[in-house]
Amino acid sequence: MLNCPSIRHPRGCLRLRLLVALAVGLAVSTPMIHAAERSPCVTDAPSRALDFWLGNWWVTYPGAPRKSTSKVTLTLDKCLFVETWSDGSGHNGENVFAYGQDDRTWHGLFADNRGRLHVFVEGKVAAGGAEFLGPSRAQSGESVLNRMRVTPVGTDKLQQTWEKSVDSGHTWTQEFSLDYSRRAR
Repeated sequence: MLNCPSIRHPRGCLRLRLLVALAVGLAVSTPMIHAAERSPCVTDAPSRALDFWLGNWWVTYPGAPRKSTSKVTLTLDKCLFVETWSDGSGHNGENVFAYGQDDRTWHGLFADNRGRLHVFVEGKVAAGGAEFLGPSRAQSGESVLNRMRVTPVGTDKLQQTWEKSVDSGHTWTQEFSLDYSRRAR
């Protein structure tokens, strides 16, 4: 505790203690306040390329329950995109995507509450949309290459497609196609 023997009035000592506490508090908190501003993801153009997907979405597809939803947010000082989705009937999942400053490529992970997991080891995101690729295995054991695309098709609309290839990307089979419409703000 700060000792104030040279200050004759108790209020003066209290004021000095408060000023010191305030100065220490500011010195400690200021780097934390500015940490997010200094994050390379905030100003790095490639890291911001997936911003078109941010928001709350209705998701439709053939046979879709009416309440299929998606919410895409940022976390980790705006470095990690997280999509939380639900088909409205108990099938839920998350997709996470981030741009790697070290290798200058996008990476991602898909996981759902049915035990499915896919890792995307490379991706490209530009004004025309996003494409993520990653290997997996079919139940039969054969190697599969997964390709997920997210493409803007209007101001408040997106399309997401998922394709698989069993011949190293020479031919593709569509697994599904989802239409996203931005929910009212």
